[in-house]
Amino acid sequence: MNLLAALALTVIFLLAGWKIAYRVPADDFLLMPRQELSATKVLPSVQTAAPAVVAPVRQASPDGRFGFNARFVSSSPGRAVHAASLVELRDGRLRAVWFSGSREGARDVVIKTAVMDAAYQQWGEETTLLDRQHLQQGLWRYVKKIGNPVIARMPDDSLMLWMVNVSLGGWAGSSITWLRSTDDGLSWSLPARLVTSPFLNISTLAKGAPIFYQNGQIGLPVYHEFVTKFAEILRISPQGRMLDKTRVPGSQTSLQPVVLVSSAREAQIYMRSGKSTAVMASETVDAGKTWSATHATPWPNPDSALAGVVTASGQQWLALNPKPKNREMLALLQANAAGSFEGAVPWVVESSPAPETPLSVSDYERLLGDELRKQGASQDQTQADIASAKRQLCAATTCLQEFSYPYLLQSRDGYLHLVYTWHRSRIKHVRLDPRQNLQPDMSHHADSAAH
Repeated sequence: MNLLAALALTVIFLLAGWKIAYRVPADDFLLMPRQELSATKVLPSVQTAAPAVVAPVRQASPDGRFGFNARFVSSSPGRAVHAASLVELRDGRLRAVWFSGSREGARDVVIKTAVMDAAYQQWGEETTLLDRQHLQQGLWRYVKKIGNPVIARMPDDSLMLWMVNVSLGGWAGSSITWLRSTDDGLSWSLPARLVTSPFLNISTLAKGAPIFYQNGQIGLPVYHEFVTKFAEILRISPQGRMLDKTRVPGSQTSLQPVVLVSSAREAQIYMRSGKSTAVMASETVDAGKTWSATHATPWPNPDSALAGVVTASGQQWLALNPKPKNREMLALLQANAAGSFEGAVPWVVESSPAPETPLSVSDYERLLGDELRKQGASQDQTQADIASAKRQLCAATTCLQEFSYPYLLQSRDGYLHLVYTWHRSRIKHVRLDPRQNLQPDMSHHADSAAH
């Protein structure tokens, strides 16, 4: 029996080695922005009456350097929400997806979705896209918990949704499930497992947006947490089948890779540091066939996810928490002409008044309450959201602020859209014009005048 098992393992390893040695190389990267592809199939715009609610809140950044519109996406109060992603629909609206439940990893967690009307910048009521029971029925297997939905438009103009699910253990036991929609998310195919390994098929998680190759194949950035952490790129067929994967060398302890394609052959990966040191990076000059050894960038990383986007003009952007110890500041970075983020001036979207100093519980309640009411929340909604945030981010006498898990998208009109977790209790959406000039730091001038 032992001899048969050894022979079987030997055959498996030989087959795996043959597949690696004789795999078909991937094509060059596809550079055409996804919004240009989808614009070739425009659906009639959905006509709606102007919502009888407050308008999107136009505000200045905390340092006064730029302006943007801000709006809450999620609408069910009192829930723990996280890991939002975003796609533009054919008629110009936006669809967001995220997970929501009593807490992260709880059995009542579901995948939620909402759509923003492009004309009024108003998010509709959230609905449940998927729950554990639906997933179990489609996969014919037990599902313990779900999370990290990633939605994107494919080269064939369909939408693909990847998500993480666990049958046994924690997130290290995750596998990836995917669904497809051909009607912009009104209906979805049955869920299917993405088989990434013949050995148990566990410990593969998604977070970042996919990239595409000129032959229609998909590159999905993923990461592993079982035994050791590392990042890799999965190459997937247009039909959703796993074709190949390439590990990022030296990416141990790195998580949640974000890929920015700069040419048909060149791309950069930026990763969260599991050791709370710096944003980690790697590069390719052969369309992802090989990647350079992982190295640290000058930007700190407090063990927190980042996001990235390449605009239609080729400009690269990152969204990240730029402080080394916590997630109490969220900022955008714009790369220079050479594609480097070194020395970039942060576009600060949200920040604690004192990022290194916890707030008292009463100050925290007041801060959140002011923002929720400004965004149109009722008294009951405000109290429920504050209770949810306190449950996750407060100790006995002090609280931490958190703005985390960003996701970036550029729409066809040129605006950047940033969605992120706001105090673990709401998904927030920021819409800004990347062409506006970054003004001098007004808060710095005010401090100087005061002295």
